[in-house]
Amino acid sequence: MSHTQSADIGLGRAILRRAAISPTQPALTFEGNTQSFAELGDRIRRMASVLRAGGICAGDRVGYIGLNHPVFLEMLYACGCLGAVFVPLNFRLTGPEIRFIANDAGISAIVVDDMLRPTIDEERDNLQCTRFITAEADADNWEALEPLMAAAQPIAVSEKVDADDVAFIMYTSGTTGLPKGAMLTHGNLFWNSINVCFGEDSVSGTTLTCAPLFHIGGLNVTTLLSLAKGVEVVLLRSFDAAQVLALIEKHRVTTMFGAPTMFLMMVQHENFSTTDLSSITTLTCGGAPVPVPLIKTYGERGINFCQGYGLTETAPFASLLASDLAMVKVGSAGKAPMFTEVRIVDKENNPVAAGVHGEVCIKGPNVMKGYWNREDATAEAIDSQGWFHSGDIGYLDDEDFLFLCDRVKDMVITGGENVYPAEVESVLYGHPSIIEVAVIGLPDAKWGEAVTAIAVLEEGMELTLEDLRDFAGESLARYKLPSQLHIIDVLPRNPAGKVQKFKLKETFDV
Repeated sequence: MSHTQSADIGLGRAILRRAAISPTQPALTFEGNTQSFAELGDRIRRMASVLRAGGICAGDRVGYIGLNHPVFLEMLYACGCLGAVFVPLNFRLTGPEIRFIANDAGISAIVVDDMLRPTIDEERDNLQCTRFITAEADADNWEALEPLMAAAQPIAVSEKVDADDVAFIMYTSGTTGLPKGAMLTHGNLFWNSINVCFGEDSVSGTTLTCAPLFHIGGLNVTTLLSLAKGVEVVLLRSFDAAQVLALIEKHRVTTMFGAPTMFLMMVQHENFSTTDLSSITTLTCGGAPVPVPLIKTYGERGINFCQGYGLTETAPFASLLASDLAMVKVGSAGKAPMFTEVRIVDKENNPVAAGVHGEVCIKGPNVMKGYWNREDATAEAIDSQGWFHSGDIGYLDDEDFLFLCDRVKDMVITGGENVYPAEVESVLYGHPSIIEVAVIGLPDAKWGEAVTAIAVLEEGMELTLEDLRDFAGESLARYKLPSQLHIIDVLPRNPAGKVQKFKLKETFDV
């Protein structure tokens, strides 16, 4: 009689195995300090002990909010060891935005870096969370993490998790103004890594992480895969072009992930031409296609771009464009990776022929389990055949390369951040001078797209961009605030009354 044994592919077990296999190898370098894999493993075991002592069990949600920091990764892995669910929050959010996500996810314990403590303190009475831990310094009414870690007994082994168990919930901005929590399982993360390894696996040597870890790109394009493979990660709190260039040279960095804006800002920095970039094998880029001039500029330094398309819900890779095809298939997001399928469908969910535009749909073991507590939204996003409907419009050419054209959801991507017009519009409508408003994205040389408000005002009223940003800044993160404002007499609408945003783009894209 034979029986099949399934491997524990959980994040917690994987990193502890790596610590056992490569104990003396450098794992994580942060602000001049380097942890070996053995030291990282010990920190993770202690963190799991701290969480467990506070009552965290399998399935419980644990939050983190702050800039990039080793504690983020230690918590993520510690949750994996306990079978708990990690919930990273975007540090750019306002208090009310944080409150919604924390309570929606049912976070029971949260770790906060110093910078965000005042924001959390303002919302504390409105949060269901019962345990507040400060990541770096001590403070009144907060538990200090380091004394807890020092006193903790490292847990011996991690809990066994199933591939279908949720590893973390990552919130994406909702088209109706409320964010949705994408549930990504241990299996989703594992298969995303396998897809990368079976594609153009550029993860070796040393990885630099400067994109925010609370984004799927910053966390799961190179960071988690690197650590699983025993590759050192050099971590920055946040992106800074001068710092990135200096660290690439100092640590002989071989790969990093970023949005096109980041790579553009590096080129524009005065140190770009004098920095030794010879260690870099591949730059991985997501969020938007890499402009051809940028590909050529880095190409002159012998550096290739590996581009891809993905979403939080697909953990993230839905397609990959090998670096040797960057100039051959300009504008393409590449092909579906080994264990994932991509198809284009019409409004009736029927596949369309090559070259025909339709909605991009993705299927595979990297597709999320669903949206947290949102069965309606999950059923809307994942059809009965298991295809995830991205809301993006694109087409496949006759060689199955994916090209993206537009966004069903009218999403604006500014500096790699997703901004949903409906969310911004709902806030702007509250301004006393505004009768009607539409938010669109217009091309921007630095940020990719600029969040642009087109407003119709009450008779006799005036409105400046500065006034509008001040008003909206109380409710919205800074990256969601309009950077352009245009005043018009009437918004163009179709016979059904829907604002024709394409006409606004034609008018103001000059």
